Amino acid sequence: MALANRTILITGGNSGIGQALARALQAKGNRIIITGRKQSSLQAMLYENPAMTGYALDVTDDAALAAFAPEIIAKHSDLDTVILNAGIMESEDYTTDPVDLDVANRTIATNLIAPIRLAAALLPHMQSRPRAALITVSSGLAFVPKAANPVYSATKAAIHSWTQSLRHQLRDTSVDVHEIAPPLVATDLTPGQSQVAAAMPLQDFTDEVVSILCRDDIPDEVLVSRVNFQRNAEAEGRHAAAFAAING
Repeated sequence: MALANRTILITGGNSGIGQALARALQAKGNRIIITGRKQSSLQAMLYENPAMTGYALDVTDDAALAAFAPEIIAKHSDLDTVILNAGIMESEDYTTDPVDLDVANRTIATNLIAPIRLAAALLPHMQSRPRAALITVSSGLAFVPKAANPVYSATKAAIHSWTQSLRHQLRDTSVDVHEIAPPLVATDLTPGQSQVAAAMPLQDFTDEVVSILCRDDIPDEVLVSRVNFQRNAEAEGRHAAAFAAING
């Protein structure tokens, strides 16, 4: 069912894609709750959008994450939609000696473990709602990876797989499960990314995604047209060519 008149939690809603979705979905009449790791940008977002509610949350902090779910449920018992958007993307070099695993550990904790834990904590409540939705955010790199960001790409592939399994397990409940798979979007996810000529403008991406989310029948995978280059590469027998195009 369309995302209208919902109470929506968006992790990482203080910047980038999460911020843009928060603004756009609020404009559609939804009640928006956001989280952000950086207090300054979170407060700036809430100052600009006083109808939103926000919470500072580092999704890699186990204690904070464990305390967050019961607090949200207690304060927002009408919560029925969660967009698991928070994520990081950093480069790695496995030709070094020794290989530094700090980036890998942070990326797995942020992009994979945190959404699993938060979903597990919130799903019992969401299944009590008459209609609910859990929405993950993967990436076009889940389907054709970027070699400079191997663990980021791998976590997004894992999110895609995990989402499919959740959808099947929850098929007889009130919780619909969807996946947004962005292409390269002009945000500050990585340094200079917002200025990359090939990146999809953030407003164009947001407009296309929200138009899909507002349909009466939301597809399992919320795909803007530009991401089909990656999403369909293997099925169309051009994965090697797509990998070469992305990685040079």
